[in-house]
Amino acid sequence: MLNRTSVTEFLLLPVTDIQVLQPVLFVVFLAIYIVNVAGNAAILMVVISDPRLHSPMYFFLGNLSCLDICFSTVTLPKMLENFLSTHKAISFLGCISQLHFFHFLGSTESMLLTVMGFDRFVAICKPLHYTLIMNHRVCIQMAVTVWIFGFFHALLHSVMTSRLNFCGSNHINHFFCDVKPLLELACGNIELNEWLLNTVTGTIAMSSCFLTFLSYFYIIIYLFFKARACSMLHKALSTCASHFLVVVLFYIPGVFVYIHPASSSSMDQDQINAIMYNVVTPVLNPLIYTLRNKEVKGTLKRMISRSQ
Repeated sequence: MLNRTSVTEFLLLPVTDIQVLQPVLFVVFLAIYIVNVAGNAAILMVVISDPRLHSPMYFFLGNLSCLDICFSTVTLPKMLENFLSTHKAISFLGCISQLHFFHFLGSTESMLLTVMGFDRFVAICKPLHYTLIMNHRVCIQMAVTVWIFGFFHALLHSVMTSRLNFCGSNHINHFFCDVKPLLELACGNIELNEWLLNTVTGTIAMSSCFLTFLSYFYIIIYLFFKARACSMLHKALSTCASHFLVVVLFYIPGVFVYIHPASSSSMDQDQINAIMYNVVTPVLNPLIYTLRNKEVKGTLKRMISRSQ
């Protein structure tokens, strides 16, 4: 992945140009990052340590927590460093690496949410066949598939972006390295890169979003027509509510960024959306699942009481 360019580093755009806000934002985002890592690590530890949570739903929840820790770690530490630095630079290799892992973990999480939606569909709409359909081997295969597919999707972007020629400004109009702001700095023909971003990434995002919402559509239809008691309806909807909220928080800003061409987008709006799905959503996931899940809360309480 050697580039044909004289640019050896890029300069990242600060989140805000107001200097007095830099230390304040550093404290805020540092706190968010600590809560994110601690919260998701706690869920991961609970899912692994409690045999009662060794089910498909919690297996995928553990994968989601791992993804959220890694996803924020790709961009937040560098953002925190830049809050306190006057030279907000990142090396060419560091930039391509950040781009790769950002798309790797982001696309993997997108597809994992689809798998989690399918898991809830099978559990509610086909309960008698659930253990047969979502057996241990199938769950492992699904998880491995989305991780591998996400890696090669990101590798496509990182390789193609690294081969571009950067002959002009090295100021990235974003607070981290992403494909769209890098394409704005590239010289020469970028049509193939734009096509890959809009078509391949857009297709992954839109198809994952569509399949996820389709699973919940069938769940809602099934519950309203098949549920024989209000208690059954309430319990099933409550089980899915936390996952559905995570899906909405992840997809709405993420899809908005990647379904339209770079030339028609607002980079300021893209930065706000990126903060939403890259910073805010990962820290909300453990709070949402913990507050709405009796099993997770019960295991956490038992672990805390044993440690005292």
